[in-house]
This record gives sequence, C-alpha cells and structure tokens, in this order.
Amino acid sequence: MSSGENEAKRSTFEPTWESLKAYSVPGWYADAKLGIFVHWGVYAVPAYNNEWYSRNMYLQGSDEFQHHVETYGPQARFGYKDFIPMFKGERFDADAWAELFRKTGARYVVPVAEHHDGFAMYDSSFTRWNAVRMGPRRDVIGELAEAIRRHGLVFGLSYHRLENWWFFDQGKSFDSDVQDPDNAGLYGPAMPGPTPGTEEWKLRDWSPAPDAAFLDEWLVRGLELVDKYEPQIFYFDWWIQQLVVEPYLKRFAAQYYNRGAEWEQGAIIIYKYEAFPEGAAVYEVERGQLAEIHPRVWQAGTSISKSSWGYVANQEYKTATEIIGDLVDVVSKNGVMLLNVGPRPDGTIPEQEEKILLEIGRWLEVNGEAIYGTRPWQVYGEGPTEVGEGAFSDTERSAYTSRDIRFTTKGDVLYAICLAWPENGEFIIRSLGSDEYTGEQTIGQVSMLGYPRALSWSLEPDGLRINAPTERPCQHAYVFRIEP
Repeated sequence: MSSGENEAKRSTFEPTWESLKAYSVPGWYADAKLGIFVHWGVYAVPAYNNEWYSRNMYLQGSDEFQHHVETYGPQARFGYKDFIPMFKGERFDADAWAELFRKTGARYVVPVAEHHDGFAMYDSSFTRWNAVRMGPRRDVIGELAEAIRRHGLVFGLSYHRLENWWFFDQGKSFDSDVQDPDNAGLYGPAMPGPTPGTEEWKLRDWSPAPDAAFLDEWLVRGLELVDKYEPQIFYFDWWIQQLVVEPYLKRFAAQYYNRGAEWEQGAIIIYKYEAFPEGAAVYEVERGQLAEIHPRVWQAGTSISKSSWGYVANQEYKTATEIIGDLVDVVSKNGVMLLNVGPRPDGTIPEQEEKILLEIGRWLEVNGEAIYGTRPWQVYGEGPTEVGEGAFSDTERSAYTSRDIRFTTKGDVLYAICLAWPENGEFIIRSLGSDEYTGEQTIGQVSMLGYPRALSWSLEPDGLRINAPTERPCQHAYVFRIEP
C-alpha cells in the first residue's frame, strides 16, 4: 500500500481547505499513467458535430438548430428528450468494453455517469430521467463498475450535473419542449448561461448562480454515486469552479475522501482550473498538456477524436502515433493521460477507435516498462517541437521528430524515449553528453526495449550516440533503457 493510501487511512477529513490539502494521491494512480474516459449518452443518437448537440439544437442560428429542424422537425414537436427512446444500447456489453480497455494498456476507466444533458446513466434515486427507466433500461454505470473491476482495472466515474443549471437555457427563448414543466427533471432550471469561447466562460461568480435547492440536490446526487458504486476516481467538469459551489465541494470532498479511506484503496477527485487549491485534489488540463515537469501528479484529459467527446458521424481521429507521443510527453512531466472514446448509441465502440486503442496497447506491451510506475528525470526531455501549455491545445502542435526525446526513470534506470525514427540512422540524445550528464553514475549499458540484440553506442561530448538497429521493435516511439 502506498504512503498516500496509508495517510488516507489515518486521516479524517473535514470540509475545510486546510484539512483537504493534507490529502495525498494514492500511489496506484501515479503509477497507472493511462486511463480510458467514456462519453456515452443520449447525445450519441443525433451524432452531429459533438456531444453539445443537446444544447446547440436549441441555439437559434446554429448549424445544429438548422440540422435539427430539417431532420427531426421543430423543437416544440421533437426535442432532445425524444432521442431517449432511440438510445437503446442493444449491443452494449460491459465486459467487451472492459476487455478492450485492458488490451489498450489502461489501468483505470472513467465513464460519464451524467453529462450536462441531465440524463443519468445509472440507477438514480433522484430522477426518473435515467438509463434504468428509459432508453437502454439498464444500470450502465453499475454494469461497467462490475466489469471493469472484474478485468483488473480501477473504476471511476464522471459527474457533470452542475452545468445542467444553464445547459438548456436557449430552449426558453422560443417555442420548444424546454418550456414544458413536465420536462424540467431533464432540462433543469435552464437559467441564463455563459457563452462558450468568451470571457464569460472563465468567470467564477456567474449570475444567476445556482441556488441552494439546486446545489443541495447536486451534492446528494453526487454522494449517491459514491455510496452506490464506490468509484476510486470522481471526475468533475470545469464549472464547479463557481465560488457559490465551494462549500459544497468541501463537503463532498471530505465525505468522499473519508469513504476512500474506509475502502482502503484511496480516492481521487479530478478538477480543472481553480476549483480546488493545489494539493487538495488532482489537477487536469483538458485537451492539453503542461510545458514542464509538475511537482504533483496531474492529468491530461484528451480524446481519441479531434473535435468531439461523444460519438458523431464522420469523426476525425488522431493517429496512434500522435496519441502515444502525447502520452510519453505527459508521463515525462509527471502526468497521467485520460483518453476518451465515444461509443455508438447501440453500445458498440467504433471500429476505428478500437483499432487505435489496440495499436496503443501493442506499443505498451513492448514499451510499458518505460511508462508504468515511472517518475520524471532531471529534465522532461529535449527537441525542437514545442508543446503548448494549457487547455484545448492538443491539436495545435507539429508532429514530433527524431530529435524529440522524453525521459522517465525507475530506480537506477533511465529511459530515453525517442518520438520518431532518425532518417540518418543515428539517435543522438544530447542531454546525456559527457560534458552535460549530471547523473551520479556513468552509463554502463544501453539497450532498446523490444530489440533483443546489442546496440552500438558511444558517449560523446555532444550526446549519447546510438546507431539505429536494422529492425524496428515497434511502429511508434522507440525506447532506450540506459543503465549505470
């Protein structure tokens, strides 16, 4: 058991930042390095543009609004709720998902229990708008929790209910089914909300702020998820940074961390922006990375798709090479990657997504030694490709080159991960030049993971020079194991 888990067992957390900052991240999470995020919900039925279709179909003048009227008719006659009977999940197989994620090399899985759209994918006691009573008529989260654990992975979940305060606000601006009080359990208060892509998005004191009734329900629904499914990871989206939410966050975190101590496995809260003070939970960068090594373990949340978290038609995907390169970069900076997939409404994972996941898994079978259980080196890496810091930058960088190298360590072993194959037949790791190398021990042995034969190498003033072998051990990044 890790020191973080031991501390959690000894601690009784109180709902104060001072108490919560005594929290320690369980060691298993820092070792895991890769998790799978799953956005599966009613929004997979229209499968248009992205998972915010549920909001944008009510936004007059938007592409989604026009598409909806032309395809399904006016929103007063066919609203978002009318997609629910079409969301059948008839081919959903929790064990098949879990087995695929295991083969990917993931160590934890985080399905969305409730998105901004107000539809609960679990057996909720607080709303009839849930997957047990409608749509699939199955406890999706419950089935996944059992299957994920059965396959040896850690189960977590994601809870985005707070955004439901305003998510359907545009439906009140014209004749739509959002106006019908009978649908309020799904569409929420539909209060005026912030405009995406503007400075409103970053405000922490949005008005009208969620009221006490909404926040009380938000809290008890979150705690029901904790008690019913015992997730070891609890993921929040960004809007919990609202100042009015702070006392509720403290109460939730204290109760959740104390429950994690009872489970003797630890518990993790994932947050964005400034919702928690540093040290009280795990910080995430959404669709982005950090520029340098962070002293605390952090998470990069990204998607296999370039533009959507949920399933859409004509999806544009990242390549396995791009994802592996970013995974390596994240791990070298003390991070963990949460990689999202978006299943179809019938419950199947698109073939292209499955292919990419399995390709990542094959790479990790060869090179996982340099990823799992590692920690950062003195520097994260070297090379010309700039990785922008901050959210929503994951599609902006150039392709990694053979000069882009990242480092990880495990015990006395240093791993140098080269993100492309050199055209001239020689790898040069300049951070290990004999004039620059600051390790306490000299380099005694250099080998390549997945390559069984000896390498030809020399330590020169300008770097560690390694002749590229004639055969490649894998198709993506290439790992040198460097021993004293």
